[in-house]
Amino acid sequence: MIMGLCLLVYNLAQRKLRQALLTSDGSIRNQVKKFTNKPTMRWIFQMFQSVHLLFVDGQQQISNLTEERQKILIYLGESCRQYYLMI
Repeated sequence: MIMGLCLLVYNLAQRKLRQALLTSDGSIRNQVKKFTNKPTMRWIFQMFQSVHLLFVDGQQQISNLTEERQKILIYLGESCRQYYLMI
């Protein structure tokens, strides 16, 4: 049952990202550095593995949040941007 729920969330996130890319006529680089408007969530998750939350002098900071990753977060929605402190 948990596996089914995980697959549902994965599929919904992938659909939301692809629809956002289609409506804004945007694209994202894939694994071979070509632009696509149908990325997989597996690739998106791999891109965000190197993003980390740091505490420096008591303040939260995000490391390795490149412009490309910020662009992807815009397509994913406000809740994802809040998670990565892009409010």
